[in-house]
Amino acid sequence: QVQLVESGGGSVQAGGSLRLSCATSGYSGRENCMGWFRQTPGKEREGVAAVFVGAGYEITYYADSVRGRFTIPRDNDKNTMYLQMNNRKPEDTDMYYCAAKPPFVGGVCLHESGYAIWGQGTQVTVSS
Repeated sequence: QVQLVESGGGSVQAGGSLRLSCATSGYSGRENCMGWFRQTPGKEREGVAAVFVGAGYEITYYADSVRGRFTIPRDNDKNTMYLQMNNRKPEDTDMYYCAAKPPFVGGVCLHESGYAIWGQGTQVTVSS
């Protein structure tokens, strides 16, 4: 059974750093997109950062709102994907989800279309 489990959320002040973790199990993670999304109740889910995992290469994508502040590193030995959030802003407050597409499913990595596996979410609150 494929599972994604997020952790690392919490309440923090603006300007600091926080790292979210997404532990994967039962998932090969090749030739597909994996990403981080965030959503406020009543609003559309927003793609924050994503990575296309190819055969021996990776391509990362970032929303304009987080480019230069967030990164999406992965640790293959630990089967874990991270969202490193630096210089956080109050507008980064949201519920964050990690997600993965099945292998060879096309489409834009930063868009939720095609993502079939989702974690339960972790809340991040940034105060000014």
